Parts: sequence; C-alpha cells; structure tokens
Amino acid sequence: MLNVIIVDDEPLALDVLETYIAQMPELNLVQRCTNALEANEALKNHVVDLIFLDIQMPQLTGIDFVKALTRPPMIVFTTAYPNYAIQGFDLNALDYLLKPISLERFMKAVNKAMDQAELQKRENNTANLEGMEFFFVKADKKLVKVNFDDIIYIEGLKDYVIIRLNQGRVITLQTMKSLEEKLPFGRFKRIHRSYIVAMDKITAIEGNMVEVIEKDKPKLLPIGKNYRDELLVLIDKNRL
Repeated sequence: MLNVIIVDDEPLALDVLETYIAQMPELNLVQRCTNALEANEALKNHVVDLIFLDIQMPQLTGIDFVKALTRPPMIVFTTAYPNYAIQGFDLNALDYLLKPISLERFMKAVNKAMDQAELQKRENNTANLEGMEFFFVKADKKLVKVNFDDIIYIEGLKDYVIIRLNQGRVITLQTMKSLEEKLPFGRFKRIHRSYIVAMDKITAIEGNMVEVIEKDKPKLLPIGKNYRDELLVLIDKNRL
C-alpha cells in the first residue's frame, strides 16, 4: 500500500482525487493539502510514497516545491495547463495528469506508481543481499539452504512453491510473490503467474515457451502474456 498526499488549492479538485483514491485499495490517503507549505509539513509528519501535486498554486508552485525537496517521493503532477509537461518530466515526475482527470487516467498513473514502488523494493532487496549467494526457506520442519546458482525454476502450487534445483527440489509454504521479492533482481524473472525462471538456466525461447534443462531433459515453461514484454526486454540486453 502506498501512502499518498494530495495537494491543490481548489477544493473541488481535492474532492475528485479523494474520491478516486477511496476506490483504490492500494492507496492510503494520509492528508489533503491546499498549498505547498501544508504539503511540506505533511512530509515531515508522515511517511509519504506518492504526491498528487497541482502545479499552479499561490505562494509556491508545485514545480518550485519539488525543486526545494532534497528527497522527493514519487510525484504525479496535476494541472489544467499542458505547457508545463516538459518541466514536470524534467523533474523526473512519474506522470502528468491534465484536468479534468478521468478515473481511467488516474488508474494508469496509480499503476505506474505501484510498478515503480515494486521495482524499488526489489532493487533495495538486491542491495541488502549483495554478496549473498544463498537464502534459507522453511521446509520439512527445518530451515533449508538454497543456493541461487542451483535454482532452475520455481513453480507455484496454491499456497506452496516448489523450488526446482539442479539436484532435487524444495517445497515451502509461501506465496510466489513473497519468494519473488527475496530473489536477486535481474537474475530471476517471473514469466507466468505460476513460474519464476533463473535467467542463466534458459536455453531457448520459442513462441510463448521458455526452455530449461531439468534432469538432463528439456523442460518447457509457459510465458504469460502479462510477463512476455518484460522478459523480452531482459533477453534483448544479451542478444547479438
């Protein structure tokens, strides 16, 4: 869940954003602000992940406010003036919403924020695991050590995951998402809601299938349509 503040000097604009946020279970509205000074106080008093920020405001514009922040959270600018778009993106804004803001366009911005937060979480996790080549999972009433290099792929099965290794397998009670978050970013890729594959164990890609070698035999794993584009981006980085 992302903690959000909304900043706008127009009460109606705040009402619209608050209504949209109430429909998004992944968002938690921590404060409404009518100017940049109130927003600055909100950042001091709350952990804020995302700001929906109007640009044209009295005293201090949204753009000047972001420039004054040393470590700004994710920013989505909201404005009735399209000519500010370039300035907004120069400040690494996540998105730029033109008023009147539709629910569909708002949802698209939220999805961007969720993807960015997930990416940052995985990158932080990778940094914390730097130098570690293994992790532990609970299996068979004990903590079992799993080396990253030994993993071929991971298969989800209801509330369990099966970690397929060069030698044998490990079955543990947890979700695919929780295990995915523990894996080094870039070395493993979710290719299907039920499969995570070790990138260095992929021997071929054909159509919507990934080939790995398991027990000295080719094994085909499906590529889900929601994961295909991200997988191909990683593959292209190592393509001649």
